[in-house]
Amino acid sequence: MPRKDVWTREQTIIAFNLYCKIPWGQAHSRNKNVQEVAEIIGRTPSAVARKLGNFGSLDPELRRRNVGGLPNRSKLDEEIWNEFHENWNALTLTSTELIAQYKHETIEQVLDIDEKELPRGADRRRFVKTRVYQDFFRKAVFAAYENTCCITGMKITALQVASHIIPWSKNEENRTNPENGLCINALHDKAFDCGLITILPDFTIRVSKQIENKDNNLTVKNVFISIDKKPIIKPHKFLPRKEFLEYHNEHIFRK
Repeated sequence: MPRKDVWTREQTIIAFNLYCKIPWGQAHSRNKNVQEVAEIIGRTPSAVARKLGNFGSLDPELRRRNVGGLPNRSKLDEEIWNEFHENWNALTLTSTELIAQYKHETIEQVLDIDEKELPRGADRRRFVKTRVYQDFFRKAVFAAYENTCCITGMKITALQVASHIIPWSKNEENRTNPENGLCINALHDKAFDCGLITILPDFTIRVSKQIENKDNNLTVKNVFISIDKKPIIKPHKFLPRKEFLEYHNEHIFRK
């Protein structure tokens, strides 16, 4: 019989889910999300916070910023990180299913989906899967950027969007990958989606000539022309992958 103080694979996967969806500076035992997960999996908030610190020690972006996690990570921590860090869709579905099992709820209940919204049969399964993906991606991207628009620095959550760099429809494998995401305000998100702005692999913004040549409007100058060649505000973890930015620049940006 396993020792009670030894983390199980299932508990560790749920903790990794939380690591992805919580800002690094809030990964402490007083955080209500840490406390909620601790109650779900039967651990103390301090134990969950330490586990998040273990994952932080594996995060290359934190290491790049000289922000260290906790040094005493387990072999299981490394296995979970390596297994799911390149398989985000599997992490999203597996961890959500485990949370539902621990809470003795359905996935629909975990996500607080109104039954009236749900279609039937195969359409229901696709709908729920999509909502699981969207919920994880949004929370992971917002947490990585600490709810800050990467272009303006604005922190008004109601105006922010978790934007895909490679569109949802173009790359199923990376639909939930937070490295394929940007926290961006709704207006610049629309411009990014339709290729009027892009972000280069050096993390600087480029504005399309189609905007520059449009007119001499003061709002256009302030909102778009002024950001050309400016660096984005980088996330604290899950830095946008350069190959994703290259795709957007090559296939979506209106040069």
